[in-house]
Amino acid sequence: MSASLSDSRPAPSRRRRRRRPLRLVAGLGVLVGIAGYFAAQYDSNGGPGAPRCTVRAAAGGSGEGAAYEMSPEQASNAATIAAVGTRKGLPVRAVTIALATAMQESGLRNLRRGDRDSLGLFQQRPSQGWGTARQILDPVYSAGIFYDRLAEVRGYSRLPLTVAAQRVQMSGFPQAYAKHEPDAQLLAGALTGREPAAVTCRGPVAQVAGSAARVRTALVRDFGPGVLPGGAKGASVPASPLAVPAGSERRGWAVAHWAVSQAAALDLVEVSYAGRVWTAGKHGGSWRTAEAPSTEVLLTPSAG
Repeated sequence: MSASLSDSRPAPSRRRRRRRPLRLVAGLGVLVGIAGYFAAQYDSNGGPGAPRCTVRAAAGGSGEGAAYEMSPEQASNAATIAAVGTRKGLPVRAVTIALATAMQESGLRNLRRGDRDSLGLFQQRPSQGWGTARQILDPVYSAGIFYDRLAEVRGYSRLPLTVAAQRVQMSGFPQAYAKHEPDAQLLAGALTGREPAAVTCRGPVAQVAGSAARVRTALVRDFGPGVLPGGAKGASVPASPLAVPAGSERRGWAVAHWAVSQAAALDLVEVSYAGRVWTAGKHGGSWRTAEAPSTEVLLTPSAG
């Protein structure tokens, strides 16, 4: 037996020596993975000084001091989701549920891939009857069909957000929606016009000429033809700035915040409404007092 033990003792030692490099490689792999994760997060957030959009709670309100930051891409998608809800005449609660869902499913990015055949802002699946891949990758369509299915949930506005979202999405992680509710409420309040001058975006001024016709088309795409007299076509020679009838102060701020959120995508350099003006690349992208208050929302494309 002693001979047997003597013969067997070196073997475990040799096995341990062989394992150490493997453990080292595995450990390095974990570190590389973690580093890659944080690099991706840094890149997706743009890093310091990158163009950013911010939504802040109104001073004096219950949520004073709350803020949510996002990239121009995320802001543009959030604005479209809110505008489609506004067009459908849905309550702010519906917009909050939609935004929280998109925050969880895609980080407010229009993803071209996901789990199995999931796509878009809400990670909807063509194989599950949500539409074609092309349709789902259209933010207006994907938001619209989300709202349509949400409206089929009886009493959704009184349900906990996680329950309402889950009845639409059938997610494997339904509780994950809850952590986005405070930010989604903040976003929904601003993008539906409840909070004035709450959305700001900072970044470089567009170096290419914008198009009032393109802004018209985008407005009608998101809000519907009733947002502008004459719909997307309007006058034969679009005006600059483009004047959008407010209808009501809340409606006016919904359009103004939409425009600021879409400024990078539509090459807008100025948005003015209700005695306030936002100018791209100046004053930190914040709102300031306008020299000539307007009852319409004035949108000015870049001159290039």
